[in-house]
Amino acid sequence: MYRTFALTALLAALVAGPSLAHENDVSITRQGDQLCITSNGSPDHDIGSFPNSGNPHSFEAQTVSVCVDGTPTYTGQMTTETHSSGISVTGILFRPGTADYYDASSPRGHSRDPSSGWNLEGMGSAEALGMDAANAHVDHRGLYHYHAVADAFLDNRDDTLIGWAADGFEIHYVGDQAQSSWQLRDGTRVTAPYGAYDGSYEEDWAFVAGSGNLDQCNGAMMDGEYVYFATDTFPFFPRCFMGEVSSDFTGRP
Repeated sequence: MYRTFALTALLAALVAGPSLAHENDVSITRQGDQLCITSNGSPDHDIGSFPNSGNPHSFEAQTVSVCVDGTPTYTGQMTTETHSSGISVTGILFRPGTADYYDASSPRGHSRDPSSGWNLEGMGSAEALGMDAANAHVDHRGLYHYHAVADAFLDNRDDTLIGWAADGFEIHYVGDQAQSSWQLRDGTRVTAPYGAYDGSYEEDWAFVAGSGNLDQCNGAMMDGEYVYFATDTFPFFPRCFMGEVSSDFTGRP
């Protein structure tokens, strides 16, 4: 069951919020059994300079509106096909993965051609993808989105709740109290781009059950409820889901 007191406190904080660098405007409402978040797509902190050497796009404020299950149920059936992991309490999407793959024929060294089988990991390839200090950048539409948590975002939070996943379960950040069970593989890649597994690609990582205190989807029980955690290491945000994913997070973003 969703924590009513958490939502109440969050709404109060938003109403009384600080002076916001990008005039963050967000609305969090109940619509039947759905929790709906609508924003202007602008964060409540400074953003980097876009375009930049790793990102050719310009930031553009725009409407972001999604609804998720307000009383999510743990199904135990894993879902992975979503365009985003969830949304922050400020209405900014969490999108830790990328659509880019290693491509030696591309001037940038990567493209949308998946034939190499090596999918660029957002934070492992942060410089190549033009991430800013908030571990975020913009897409071709100018939509600002996070690939991992950062101080710029966390400094404005006074609660561990940072957002909601695509299936409606809460996402919390508790620092090193939550340890991912994903680990870098040993050895070297057997095909191009070769080299040691260093986290530059999603395939550099493997789930090792019990190596941390979170499950494959970066979830665990907290206060008797299943929640997801944002972590300082891969996968950063949940990339699979144990509840029913909202249709707002499927298909093209």
